[in-house]
Amino acid sequence: MLWRIYSFSFDIARFVIRGQPLRLLVTKSSNYYNRRGYDDDDDKKIKKINEGDEGNIYLHKSRGQHILTNPRVLDTIVRKADVRSTDTILEIGPGTGNLTLKLLQVAQKVVAIEIDKRMVEILINRASNRGLENRLSVICKDALKTELPQFDAVVANIPYGISSPLIAKFVFGTNSFRSATLLLQKEFARRLLANPGDSQFNRLAVNVKLVADIEFIMDVSKRDFIPCPKVDSSVVKIHPKVNVPSVDMNEWWAFTRTCFSKKNKTLGATFKQKKKAYELLRRSEMVDQHKDKVMTNCIFDDETNKSNDEEEVDEEHLHPPCFEKDMNLFRDKIVEVLRTSGFEEKRPSKLSNEELLYLLSLFNQAGIHFHDKAK
Repeated sequence: MLWRIYSFSFDIARFVIRGQPLRLLVTKSSNYYNRRGYDDDDDKKIKKINEGDEGNIYLHKSRGQHILTNPRVLDTIVRKADVRSTDTILEIGPGTGNLTLKLLQVAQKVVAIEIDKRMVEILINRASNRGLENRLSVICKDALKTELPQFDAVVANIPYGISSPLIAKFVFGTNSFRSATLLLQKEFARRLLANPGDSQFNRLAVNVKLVADIEFIMDVSKRDFIPCPKVDSSVVKIHPKVNVPSVDMNEWWAFTRTCFSKKNKTLGATFKQKKKAYELLRRSEMVDQHKDKVMTNCIFDDETNKSNDEEEVDEEHLHPPCFEKDMNLFRDKIVEVLRTSGFEEKRPSKLSNEELLYLLSLFNQAGIHFHDKAK
C-alpha cells in the first residue's frame, strides 16, 4: 500500500531500508522516515531492491554513504558557497548527485570525484536526463590518492572518515582556490572552529587557521540524511589566507604535534621530560625517512578520539644511544628558551598562532628543531 501511495516519478534509483521503499529526492519531512525506524547503525539492515536492476544499490554507512535529501539544506549550501557562473566547482563524494545537480545549474563546470562506480553511473544518468552532462566531469578515483584538477571552489558533503586528510590536501596543497564549503560531522566542525581557551581547541584548529579562516554556516540534523547517521552535521566555509606566515611547514607541523601532545599541560612540564628532550635531539639529527607522509599522518592525527589530544610514545626510542650529559645539556637549553621567553608556565591550549610562531622562532634560533633534518 505504501508503494502505491508514495510512487512518485523520479529519475533516481530507489532504495529500500528494512524493506520500505525510499527515494533520494524526498519532499516529505525527514521526521517521517525517522519515525518509521530508519535510524539504524547496522549496515546489514540497509538493503537494495532488485539486486540485478540498474541503479539500485546498497548504501554503506561504514563507507560514509549518507545521502543528504533535504532540499532546503542543499539550496542553502549552494547559496552560501557563492558559486559564480564562471566557476569550476570541485565536489568530493557526490554520491547520487543531489548536491551536484544544484551546482550544475549555477556553475560553469563541476568536477566530481567519486570512488564508487555505482554512484558514478547514477550521477551521470541524472545529469544527462537534465541536459547538464556537458558541465559535469567525473573522476572515479580515491580523492586522497589522486591529483586534484584546477578548481575555483570546493562544495562537498565529504565522507566524515577522511575529513582531516582531505582538508589538509586542500589547504596545504598546491591548488589555489577561493573557498571550500564543506558539510562535516558536527563535533569535527566544532574542533575546526575552536579558538584558544576553548575546551575543543586543538592542533587541528591551530594548523588549519595558520593558512585559512574558518566560517560557521549552519547545523544540519542527522534526520536530513538517508540512511540516518548517528550524529548531526555542520556546514563550514574555509577561506584560504592571502598572506600566510613565512614558516617551514614541516617544522611547524612537528612543533605543534609536540606542543599539543598534552595540550592542557604547561610547556615547561612537557619539555622537561627526559624522553621528550631525547626525542627532539633525535629528530634534529635524523634524516627524514617519511617526508611524503607528513601531511596525512602528522598534521591532523590528533583529530581522532584520543582524550586530551594525547599521542602515543614510540617505546623503541626511549633508550637514547647518546651520552646522558649531552642529552641533559640539550634539555637545559630547551627549558632556558621557555623560561626567558615567559612560556614555561603557559599551556598550548591557550596560545594563539602568533604566540606559537614566536616560540618556534626562538627554539630555531637556539638550534632546537622539531622536524627531522638531513645531516
